[in-house]
Amino acid sequence: MSFPLLTATAVVPAVGAIATAATPAGRRTAAKWTALGFSLATLVLAAVALVRFDPDGAHYQLTESHTWIRDFGVRYELGVDGIAVVLVALTAVLIPFIILAGWHDADPLETDGAEGRPDRRWRPTQGFFALILMVEAMVVLSFEATDVFLFYIFFEAMLIPMYFLIGGFGDRAGGRTEEETATQRSYAAVKFLLYNLAGGLIMLAAVVGLYVATADDLGTGTFSLQQITEARAAGQLDFGTGMERLLFLGFFFAFAVKAPLWPLHTWLPNAMGESTAPVAVLITAVVDKVGTFAMLRFCLQLFPEASRWATPVILVLAVVSIVYGALLAVGQRDIKRLIAYASISHFGFIILGIFAMTSQGQSGATLYMVNHGISTAALMLVAGFLITRRGSRLIADYGGVQKVAPVLAGTFLVGGLATLSLPGLAPFISEFLVLVGTFSRYPALGIVATAGIVLAALYVLVLYQRTMTGPVKDEVRGMPDLRVRELVVVTPLIALLLFLGVYPKPVTEILDPAVDHTLSVVDKKDPEPDHPVTDAGWFRYSPQSDHAPGGAK
Repeated sequence: MSFPLLTATAVVPAVGAIATAATPAGRRTAAKWTALGFSLATLVLAAVALVRFDPDGAHYQLTESHTWIRDFGVRYELGVDGIAVVLVALTAVLIPFIILAGWHDADPLETDGAEGRPDRRWRPTQGFFALILMVEAMVVLSFEATDVFLFYIFFEAMLIPMYFLIGGFGDRAGGRTEEETATQRSYAAVKFLLYNLAGGLIMLAAVVGLYVATADDLGTGTFSLQQITEARAAGQLDFGTGMERLLFLGFFFAFAVKAPLWPLHTWLPNAMGESTAPVAVLITAVVDKVGTFAMLRFCLQLFPEASRWATPVILVLAVVSIVYGALLAVGQRDIKRLIAYASISHFGFIILGIFAMTSQGQSGATLYMVNHGISTAALMLVAGFLITRRGSRLIADYGGVQKVAPVLAGTFLVGGLATLSLPGLAPFISEFLVLVGTFSRYPALGIVATAGIVLAALYVLVLYQRTMTGPVKDEVRGMPDLRVRELVVVTPLIALLLFLGVYPKPVTEILDPAVDHTLSVVDKKDPEPDHPVTDAGWFRYSPQSDHAPGGAK
């Protein structure tokens, strides 16, 4: 019996969460190191899975399958394709940085701020880091699950630790009374939970409908993604047009809330704004990726006809998300809310690439999931370090930071330039591929989507100008530069942005076969170019060419 590598990749952070939570109350430092150690162990396992994955091998690899609830056709089935194994690796890479960046975010408060009295409220450090590890375990299982019911369980279960991370360990930035801060944190946490629970309940109805539909045609209901797709390909399973479209809408609604896609996005700015910076990264760079990933794995592969039917509307919503998110980012006065609205715009690009139904578009979208995770983590974590020093999230409260903390300002600039997709940094290639893939089939939407690039340059550069340049404000005059721990967090992220910006081949050669498989299931091919290109270096147009499938190499 082979070692259950995928199970271990999820079990290790879950065990780490228990071990961290069980650390004695007075040993906060031990709890932090325990959490960090288990996150690094998870990273090692994810790296082994990535190395063992063969891009030219079977579509699902490292598979595990065990009967779970026999009477209802539920199985414990795990397997990763190229997209899933890369996103598991991304999650495992980011969690140690999130833990290090939030090293002091759950330490006990020393004074109440109002009268300088000792603050007797306890912020349980153990709980904070245990919740982060529990989210990691559930996200990893969501990427690995090939049984729809198993996926649904962890898709919903991750909401519980996220609710407590948002509501119980919120931002400490000043400018509000403790009561106002607690109220806003609670509002953000409840809004996050209600939106995602609403999507989950609609999806649950669709999951039940999927079981009933498979039972009608196959004689026995099943939730197995592989079994359903194979039965459809063999002509043994036909949902019928109306039923397939209803099931698709049930699944897509839940994923669009998680993604988040306009107009279901409104929970994100509140959740990110009221969270600590590391938890905000956990939301947008890790948890939200489950939504876009699930669109590729479940919506397109389970319901190909319905996916083609819904494409025009989804593409319009994606373009609205791109422009709307960017416009609202331009007008923000709060640093963290600005980054949140920028993420809404970026998720619009990802969904645009997925539903453009071209090899370049989907290759760019899957690569964008990775690059957005890294770039947003870099920018948000540096912003968190900045906010912690000044005690304010308001842009107007800063000025001249680059003169007193040049390393902090420089890393903030690199993170911002990655966010606006500057050539030479990782997000540029993915955004370029998304736009090329969209132009080849929907030129009008591609043209409108480019407005997001222009607006991104505006909100990033204006943010940098107002916070980092100009006269040094008195409140930031004594601001310290990045410390060793903070440099350990930021430096690898910037290195990854630079490396993947000039050499994305190690990632795309894993992603692209999965992209081509998805397009074959949906029965979509790239439109024929007016002037075919047979050799374009790292970029190719046709999935049948001799170059790598999907785009960037």
